[in-house]
Formats: sequence, structure tokens, C-alpha cells
Amino acid sequence: MKLEPSNQIRLFSHKEQFENLINLYSKNKLPNKILFSGEKGIGKCTLAYHIVNYILSQCEENPYDTDNLQINSENKSFKLVQNKSSPNFVLIDVLFEKKNIDIDQIRNLILSLNKSSFNDKPRIILIDNIELLNINSVNALLKILEEPNDNINFILINNNKKILPTLKSRCLNFKIQLNFDQSIDTINKILNNNIFDLLNIDLINYYNTPGQLLNLIDLQNQFVLNLKEMNLKDLIFFIIKNKHYKKNLNINELIYSLIEFYLRSNISVDDINLINIKDYFLKKINDVKKFNLDEEALLMEFQDKVLNG
Repeated sequence: MKLEPSNQIRLFSHKEQFENLINLYSKNKLPNKILFSGEKGIGKCTLAYHIVNYILSQCEENPYDTDNLQINSENKSFKLVQNKSSPNFVLIDVLFEKKNIDIDQIRNLILSLNKSSFNDKPRIILIDNIELLNINSVNALLKILEEPNDNINFILINNNKKILPTLKSRCLNFKIQLNFDQSIDTINKILNNNIFDLLNIDLINYYNTPGQLLNLIDLQNQFVLNLKEMNLKDLIFFIIKNKHYKKNLNINELIYSLIEFYLRSNISVDDINLINIKDYFLKKINDVKKFNLDEEALLMEFQDKVLNG
């Protein structure tokens, strides 16, 4: 299953935001620095890719289909973006082996932007997960955001995390949201199936954005699991024991949220020892994410003290 936002040729939600943005673009009023803020997995990056294709596919064969909110898979710009060879599009995101977007990525971006364009089309820079920019990266990025070269547009994606006010203030912020019913409708259209037939209700209630649910479906398909019947403890044990969190970025992100879900939903009694265990591991998870600590040691400890305890 193709889960990446760049592969989603249909836009099943955020129609109003999309139409507002392309209307601004058609009137030459689209800001060249925009920020999409919202819960992770809500469809912010998918919306951004549709905006990108709408802009770049103009005057090309098979342009964006605004009536059906659909990218034509035969469109030249779509194929170039897919192949990571578009001269008019740059994606910046955290690399799998890293915890942050580092300064070298921004420096390479600056070098690229200082080169002449091969055509007269706009150049669009999409920076996903901007909350993962380190302080040096933010400072370097601020310089090019202040005075970008002509015909360069930035779309920044923030997953409802704290970012520097100096970065946020340079962009026009669009809040992207879906309620529960809209999320379920979106995921059902993407899957062409009923999510309640595929996952248990507790997972659906906890992971209620389309992207989060797609990651669970991908995990289920990849390892031939039955997440309709499998309990949360066994799922966490399966991922840790087989070290799948080391092999896939989505699983790496998922394991921490699964553990947090387990701790919050299963250790809520008035036993002070269990409360202390919950607080201990929630703090350790936060520290591992924040300070790039040894995640394998944390997960092995969790397996030993909680899953096997």
C-alpha cells in the first residue's frame, strides 16, 4: 500500500482549504510562506502536495483536476516529484537515521536556491515536521525566509508542536483539522473499505487521524497481523522483540505512541507502584525523543519491567 502523501493522487478531505488556497494563487495573492498546523496524520502534507501539483502542472499536459480534486498520474510534474528529480520542488524532512533536521540539509537548500532556475515556473520548498528543526537549522532557515528569492514559495508543516515564535511569525498559518467522523470517512475512502472491519475499536478511537490509521493498516499487512483481535500488549511485544522499530520510520514513531497508549489505559489504578512505573516510562520516552538517547535500552527495559513483569 502506498502510504506516502506524495503518492496520494486523490484529496478526500480539506476541500475548502484547498479551494481557498488555489483561489489566492489564481489572484496572485498566495503568500510565499505558509504554515500548515494540525495533528499528525491529519492530511497536511497530502494537501501540500496537491497545492504543489496544481501550481506546477499548469500549462502542462494532464494538469490538476480541480473538479475531482485529483492529480493526474500521467502529469509530468507529478512524475518528477515522485522521482525526486523536479527542478521546481524540494522536500526537506528528517532523515531516517536522524532525530532532527540538521544544518547541512538547510545549507544544501540555500545552495540550491541560489542557483538559477531551469524554467519560469515557481520553485516550491516543502519542509515537513518543522518542529524537528534544530536551533542551528532554524536560524539558517530564518535568513532565507526573511528575504526569499523571487518566485520561491515555502510550505511548512507543523504537527501541533511548539516552534520558535520567530519562525511562526514569518508565515501565514493555516490550521488543518478533521473531526472524528471526517477522519473515518477519509480513511474509508482511501482504503475503499470500512476501518471498523480491520482494526479494533480501541485503536481506532486512539489513532483517529487517517495517517495514523494507515500506518496501523500498513503494519498489519506487512507482518500479516490481525489487529482486529490482537491486544495492545501483544502488539507492543511483537514490535520490540523483533526490533521492527529499527527498520521503519513509521513503526519507530508508532511504538512510542503505542507504549504511551498502553501506559495511560492500563496503569490507571490506585497502586502507587504502577503509577510510578507509568510516570517513569512516560518521562523516559520524552527524554529519548528530546535528547536523542538510546531507544533500544528504553524499549528493552519496558519489555522487562512492564510486559514481562
